[in-house]
Amino acid sequence: MIGIARLALAGLVAIMAMGAAQAEDALKARIGVLRLSSSAPVFIAQDKGYFREAGLDVELKFFDAAQPIAVATTSGDVDFGVTAFTAGLYNLAGKGVLKVIGGMSREKAGYPLIGYFASNNAYAAGLKTPKDLAGKRVAVTQVGSSFHYSLGLLADKYGFKLADVKIIPLQSLSNAAAALKGETVDAALLPISTARKLMDEGGAKFLGWVGDETPWQLGAVFASPKTLTNKALVTKLLGALAKADREYHDVILAAMKDGVAPVNEQTKPLLEIIAKYTNLPVEQVVGNCAYIDPDGKLDVKNVDNQIKWLQEQGFADKGFDANTIIAKDYVKAD
Repeated sequence: MIGIARLALAGLVAIMAMGAAQAEDALKARIGVLRLSSSAPVFIAQDKGYFREAGLDVELKFFDAAQPIAVATTSGDVDFGVTAFTAGLYNLAGKGVLKVIGGMSREKAGYPLIGYFASNNAYAAGLKTPKDLAGKRVAVTQVGSSFHYSLGLLADKYGFKLADVKIIPLQSLSNAAAALKGETVDAALLPISTARKLMDEGGAKFLGWVGDETPWQLGAVFASPKTLTNKALVTKLLGALAKADREYHDVILAAMKDGVAPVNEQTKPLLEIIAKYTNLPVEQVVGNCAYIDPDGKLDVKNVDNQIKWLQEQGFADKGFDANTIIAKDYVKAD
């Protein structure tokens, strides 16, 4: 019996040693993200072990705005960034210090993500729809941010001048929400995850969704040229994300009706993962599921349009286009 026990113990030790060796062999990767549903596949891949199964040891680093993620990726503070396109990101990519390697979230009709919200006073004074934003004070995170671009698309759609809008860059989502509640701005563009608490407390009024007004490719996965030299690392990461993209799309997005995901045996585990990483209850996550292409594709034509618009506005440098900033070996073009 003692001999059998010793054999069993030896086997257990061997298994533990193998596990430790595999952990040591795993490629380390730091990913910069926001606590938003637009990064849902990242959270799913981390929580369900898809990164680990691919041979990766992933650490998620959380930020409060998109542009700092781009800067952190170029500086080496993170290896990969997953966030929205911004003028700053494009300028870095145009200089060759960032490359887009995959698609992520999109603004798309029927999938609530970023909304236009009015302060109570502005709403009472007649700010009732997105097209009424002409001439108003509107909070965004940063000049040239995805929120700023969304406002530019809205101006083009309804024929008012973006220059007539008083853009108030407040550097973070929390600052923009506070300004809206404090009535120091008339309106703000905010993700629903940030704005919902405001609305529940009676601190803001909903005007409409960006995806319903002006659909576009919002987010992407990107990396520095230095990271791209490690092809095994990049391939493993994109493979794990592709698995999570497909699962998120087929289980949650395919089941959505009227912008809300049902809670059932299939969806609940994934919704709970998103809730965990976004610090939201599941009952709020169900109405906050960003659209993501099931194959992780990138709308390259739209990216090119974004760059041209930002260049025309003077927010992005001249001399580059979408083809310049895309890592063609990895991007699946839509």
